[in-house]
Amino acid sequence: MFALFQAAQETAASGGVGAGLAIGLTVIGAGIGIGQIGAQMAAGIARQPEATANIQTASIILAALIEGAALFGLGLAFLKF
Repeated sequence: MFALFQAAQETAASGGVGAGLAIGLTVIGAGIGIGQIGAQMAAGIARQPEATANIQTASIILAALIEGAALFGLGLAFLKF
């Protein structure tokens, strides 16, 4: 009986660590992706100021898609936790 209880505690602890890693890596990945979009947007606008509206629109759409994927990953991590 004690071994079963100990195994249940170890599983819960490793699940918490896994969920923490999943949340952290999801947020880091989204931050890197959105940072790259911002950097490339600034470079594109600096090269072609007349295309600012098109570049901003595309960048916002891409950032929203990355954010959606990050939220999906966070949701899965919370469900697993």
